[in-house]
Amino acid sequence: MRIGILSDSHGRVKITARAVSTLLERGAELLIHLGDFETEQVIDELVGHECRIVFGNCDWDIKGLTRYAQAMDVRVDHPLGRLEVDDKIVAFTHGHIGRIMDQALEDGVDYLLHGHSHELRDECIGSTRIINPGALFRASRYTVAILDPGLDALEFIDIPPP
Repeated sequence: MRIGILSDSHGRVKITARAVSTLLERGAELLIHLGDFETEQVIDELVGHECRIVFGNCDWDIKGLTRYAQAMDVRVDHPLGRLEVDDKIVAFTHGHIGRIMDQALEDGVDYLLHGHSHELRDECIGSTRIINPGALFRASRYTVAILDPGLDALEFIDIPPP
């Protein structure tokens, strides 16, 4: 399964729409948004696609955004999601709560996806591969990523600004 990973939209609907369509065109079967939506309109860009989300430190109304996402049939896993893909455990969170990141590492998940820093990341700590797809706002370049856990393959993709 190919997982499309995006993060840190910060209310930017057009670039989020471009990112979603790019990930789907590249074969993403599941989208995971790692938080900092800020608006319901950003969540709207995920509607109709297989997706899971967590919220970030700039998502001030988590209760309201959760209600909205669930009403739109978008699965909310906040503050930490976990799924098994191709016999690999993938955990995902925004990245601003250190104890959640630490717990995932202690649990020895295969992949830990996070946003928050607006910087690309692909590194291993122990047996865990930690991935940050970058950001769709306040970054020198706007990026997303596609992960295929079965092949342990990761691709970062540049998204041109609108």
